[in-house]
Amino acid sequence: VQLQASGGGLVQTGGSLRLSCAASGGIFSTDTMSWWRQAPGNQRELVATITSTGIITYADFVKGRFTISRDNTKNTVYLQMNSLKPEDTAVYYCYVRKNYANYSGKGTQVTVSS
Repeated sequence: VQLQASGGGLVQTGGSLRLSCAASGGIFSTDTMSWWRQAPGNQRELVATITSTGIITYADFVKGRFTISRDNTKNTVYLQMNSLKPEDTAVYYCYVRKNYANYSGKGTQVTVSS
């Protein structure tokens, strides 16, 4: 299983970014996928999750601002991030839970300037 996150960058407060994560090495339409993030000096934290049936959960700190979605035909999960804040600055990672194991790949850096 390989995951490649992309779409990060530098944006001003209030701006938007759309992250993508392409999965390969299997079929992922029946798997739960999620986005996590880790800021310097902090633990990795869960941002959003989407199950194979489309059930979505968000961390309180992104509700109303971020939207997770997936395209099973492309084995890709997305994270639309709006109204970005400096505290959203972190490396963002995507995960897939497959056969009771969690897989992740290299993250993508998101930096929000004030």
